[in-house]
This record gives sequence, structure tokens and C-alpha cells, in this order.
Amino acid sequence: MDWRTYYQERIVPAEEAVKCIKSGDRVVLGHACAEPELLVDAMVKRAEELTDVEIVHMVAMGKAEYCKPEYIKSFRHNALFAGGNTRQAINEGRADYTPVFFHEVPRLFRDKTIEVDVAMVTVTPPDKHGFVSLGISVDYTMQAVLSAKKVIAEVNPNMPYTLGRSCIKVTDIDYFVPVERPIIELKPPVIGEVEEAIGRHVASLIKDGDCLQLGIGAIPDAILGFLQDKKDLGIHSEMISDGVMHLVEKGVINGRSKNLHPYKIIVNFVMGSKNFYEWLHYNPMVEFHPVDYVNDPFIIAQNDNMVAINSALAVDLMGQVAADMLGNKQFSGVGGQVDFVRGAARSKGGRSIIALPSTAAQGTVSRIVPALGKGQAVTTSRNDVDYVVTEYGIAHLKGLPVRKRAERLISIAAPQFREELERQFKEIYGV
Repeated sequence: MDWRTYYQERIVPAEEAVKCIKSGDRVVLGHACAEPELLVDAMVKRAEELTDVEIVHMVAMGKAEYCKPEYIKSFRHNALFAGGNTRQAINEGRADYTPVFFHEVPRLFRDKTIEVDVAMVTVTPPDKHGFVSLGISVDYTMQAVLSAKKVIAEVNPNMPYTLGRSCIKVTDIDYFVPVERPIIELKPPVIGEVEEAIGRHVASLIKDGDCLQLGIGAIPDAILGFLQDKKDLGIHSEMISDGVMHLVEKGVINGRSKNLHPYKIIVNFVMGSKNFYEWLHYNPMVEFHPVDYVNDPFIIAQNDNMVAINSALAVDLMGQVAADMLGNKQFSGVGGQVDFVRGAARSKGGRSIIALPSTAAQGTVSRIVPALGKGQAVTTSRNDVDYVVTEYGIAHLKGLPVRKRAERLISIAAPQFREELERQFKEIYGV
């Protein structure tokens, strides 16, 4: 059958498309800002007809109404990364959290460790060859489509047609639901004095020609603001946002020094503004690939001078990093932090940086702690940690004994906590 005929015969309203979801099914949603909001709303409206439907995804940028207490019999969320809309349900026991390195998620779908009954995604309109692009979210979304028994796609002309390994055949999709809504945007973060100070310290560790991985938020954006005098930077990153676009336009990021995918920005998903999405549309400089390629530590390591920059909630005096739990409560997820820390460690000239404010709760709590809290998981082990940066400076920990690590970490803690940190270190570790 001609792909155009196939496509036209399978255009249905959202309410009709989601009827293929049955009680007991596992539904995987397109990731982050590529969430198919209309389809999710239509699924939630069927709540009274459904029981025990498992909803799997990482960051939820939509409403996540299936996490509400009133839907507990109909839906249960299985989070691979907790977000603001889902963490309460997880911590109240109405949803689950599955620890996993980001690069391993597609394999879980592929080998049916997490079997996918239905994938719901957002795509571009078909091109003249009968392909659609997954746009701003390729990551695990690509494998969810390939592994699912049924695939439902919102077809949205506002989704940028991204290049790389981001396209799938029209015939890989079962139902098409035309929509024309704005793609979810990420609001720009507020950058304060603390973030600026951290950004300045981190920027001092970045050299001309380095290949960068950055996350999202005030600290990464602050770092990018201090890189305007650098030259020939490259990007191989889990994700990027508007700040990278601005440095490309200024010629700071050009990929000229990259030995893997030279002159290309390599990512697996993005979040940002409408202007950023328009910039990505058919942009040959930016290539999207699945996360089991982009975040594979052995692929990352092939980039010389790889610099991985990630955040944390707390770092203890041995150098253990907690980035996904606040005490015994799930806050976010491991994501790609360990993927890139380990990839950078194996890169020729590579470095990894953990950047965080020295305090929380308006300066009343130190993020540099004697020991992680009871029930708090380690995200990045003390064996992996390299640089730790706060607004008070830089602590290089790689190759140092525990006593020296503690000294350096205490030196970048907020001054009002340093004496107590010294006392507790001696008490806990006997050093």
C-alpha cells in the first residue's frame, strides 16, 4: 500500500485512537516537552473504563493528571525520572520509581524487561518520502515506538523536523491524530549571584576546543554566559536548551575541534523556547540520536577533551554525590549524570564537574554534608567524582585520599558551616 493511503486511512480523533488502550496495559509516553498532551488527556478521560494501566516515562512536562489520587485504580505511574508533577505521587506510594541509567532505557524496552503495549508520541507531518520526525525527543521515544504493539502519534506541524536518527516510517505508526497546539516550552531560569559565581568557576575549567555536556537550569545557563570568550567549543550532550543556540550564533560553539561528529551538535532530546524550536527545524548542525548512543559512556569517551557538567542536591565529605534524592524522598532521577561522568573519565583530556550551590533553604542548610542522609541513594560514587564546584570555589578530588577530599570540600562549603563540618568529619570518620 502507498504510504499516503496508509496515512490517510489511519487518521482518527484522539478519543478514537486511545480506545486501543486496555486495562492492564503498559503505556509509554513521549518524553519531556514532546509529550502528546491531547492523547494523554483523552486517555485520562477513559479512567472509569480502565484499571491498572501503567504509565511509563521520564520527565513529565504535561499535567500528569493520571497521578491524581482519584485515578489510583485506573492508572499507576512508573517513573524513570521523577519531576515536579509526579514526585508527590511517588513519595506517597501512589506511583513507582525505577532506578536506571538513561542510556539503558531503550534496552529495557527492546528486550521486554519493560514490555511496551502502547506508545503515545508526538511527530511532525510526513515528509515526501513517508517519514515523520520525532522532533525534540528521540531519546527512549524512538525505541518505545519500535517496541510497542500499538503506536499512536499526535501529528503536529509545530514540532520541528530534526535530523540525525530521528525519523520513523509512517507505516510504523497505527493511528494518527492531527493537532496544532504549541509545543511545550521550558521557561528560562532565574540566574542569581550564586549561579553566576558557580558559572564563573566552572568556566575557568573549560578550555578552547573542549566538547561539553550540560544540563538545564540556572547553573548551566550561567556557565554558558561565561563562555563567550572561548573558541571552537563542541557539544555532545544528553540535552541542550536556548543557551547553546546563542553561543552557536556567536560562533563560540562550532564543533570544529571535535574528533567524533565534527561540526555537529549531538543530543537525544531538548527543552526550550519556541524560538529555539524554530532554530532546530531542519538545522543540519544539530543531530538527534537515541539515548543508547548519545549517552553510552563508550561513545562519550570517543570525544577528546570531553567535559561533563552536572548538578547535585548534596555531596558528602568522602565525595559521594546525591543528585536524585532529598533524604529518603525521590526528587528526580539518575538520568545521564553517571553516563557522562564515566564517559568523560575515559576521554582523552576529559573532566567531569559536579556544580551545586553551597546551601539550600535560604542558607540554613549546607549541601556539603558530613555523610548522606539515612535512606539517601548515591548517584555518583566517590570513585567517579572529579571536580566539585560551589560559589565558594573549586575542589578537585580525583586521586585524593578521604582526608584531603574532606579538607577541599569543606573549603568550598558555606563559611558558617565549615567548623561544624570539620567536627563531624572527625567524629564520624575518626580522622
